[in-house]
Amino acid sequence: MAIEAFKTGEYDYRLLSDSKEWATDYEDFAPIAEGRMVKVQIPHQLIRGMSGFAFNTRRDKFKDSKVRQALAYAYDFEWTNKNLFYGLLTRSNSYWGNSDLGSSGLPTGQELEILEVYRGRIPDEVFTTTYAPPATNGSGQLRQNLRTAKKLLQEAGWTVVDGKLTHAGTGEVMRFEFLLGSSSYERVLSPLVQNLERLGIEATIRTVDAAQYQNRVQDFDFDIIVASWRQTLSPGNEQRNFWSSTAARSAGSRNYVGIADPVIDELIERQIAAPDRPTQVAITHALDRILLWNHYVIPDSHSRSYRLAYWNKFGRMPKPAPNGLGFPDTWWWDAEKAARLESK
Repeated sequence: MAIEAFKTGEYDYRLLSDSKEWATDYEDFAPIAEGRMVKVQIPHQLIRGMSGFAFNTRRDKFKDSKVRQALAYAYDFEWTNKNLFYGLLTRSNSYWGNSDLGSSGLPTGQELEILEVYRGRIPDEVFTTTYAPPATNGSGQLRQNLRTAKKLLQEAGWTVVDGKLTHAGTGEVMRFEFLLGSSSYERVLSPLVQNLERLGIEATIRTVDAAQYQNRVQDFDFDIIVASWRQTLSPGNEQRNFWSSTAARSAGSRNYVGIADPVIDELIERQIAAPDRPTQVAITHALDRILLWNHYVIPDSHSRSYRLAYWNKFGRMPKPAPNGLGFPDTWWWDAEKAARLESK
């Protein structure tokens, strides 16, 4: 195995992207205790796009934002992070997280001026409330969250009849499928499905082969998928592919959610044509808030640091590069360390 080859010195450096490997595979490993190997987390400032469970709003059951908001209360991220990922992940709360393009607090200045133009056409919370995804204490007991979810569902016309969440107007029973292209996320979704059952929702997980998954996503033939949108520090034409009305109608686009909102369309064009950086940042903050408060996604998580282990034969800059690990450009072979390691 690659891990065992690394531990025996077959190679010098290993990124530990797997949470379990980081947390358990080097316990009581003598070379770390003796200083012959270094195991370290190095924070970074890489921009993080949104990742989470994306609703297909082309389906009638997900058109009401209160329904989408309610379902987010059934996801116990804190329990999942603690029990499945050893507490190593950070909850996503922006489509441009970990950067100056991500919104925070309440809108002010130029950003507020931009948003005021759309008042009455965007969620009121944009102006009044700092966005944060639903949270728990991590105990696995989320009764209060489920009560909140039930209240929101009732406001959207859904009530429990004979144990099943049913729409008062149409008689439709709330049922949907999480579509996956690999089994890796099944363990994350299984507790969520159990929580949804407590709300009277018939939720299932379906894992298909890669080709079928790709075809179904391209045709928007799904209820909910695990999706992510990678961002850059200079948003451009790709935003049309992510959020525009045209992309919502274009098979194969990355507007998985099916967003078709004239306000968002206009902000995308303003963002692309921004004459300077402050304006670009203000427009992106405004767009971020509107996306967040429409509850198109149940936010999941990202990592804000590199986790790595390496045999102690390198030197590196004391302050890492903000947007990259810098290996090997800002690392160097340290002959003295290497000789000391060899002697041991």
